[in-house]
Amino acid sequence: MRKYSKDHEWVNVDGDVATIGISSYAQEQLGDVVFVEVPAPGTKVQKGKEMAVVESVKAASEVYAPISGEVSEANEDLSNNPGAINEDPLGKGWFAKVKMANKAELDELMDEAAYKAYCDGLH
Repeated sequence: MRKYSKDHEWVNVDGDVATIGISSYAQEQLGDVVFVEVPAPGTKVQKGKEMAVVESVKAASEVYAPISGEVSEANEDLSNNPGAINEDPLGKGWFAKVKMANKAELDELMDEAAYKAYCDGLH
């Protein structure tokens, strides 16, 4: 099940590994993504702290870790194809896989319905 943060990151959990990316809403706000910097495997990320950078034709933006843990895999394909974030933000546009340090942090994230309501309230 996918969960969302108020900073527009998503988490999809498989066992104790969380795949992290940015939401469709976030990529729409950014516009065409032209550069991505993902965290290297072995990097420790902390919930609410910067873990990646995305640059678009409009702006540069930090991507915050929605959960804490250690990066087990990074999506290196984004270096050569940052547009994958616009094309498939919930699939090929993932940023990193993180071995979670504290699964309880997932309880602080929103499900899809709550996230949609949150985004609707931003307009």
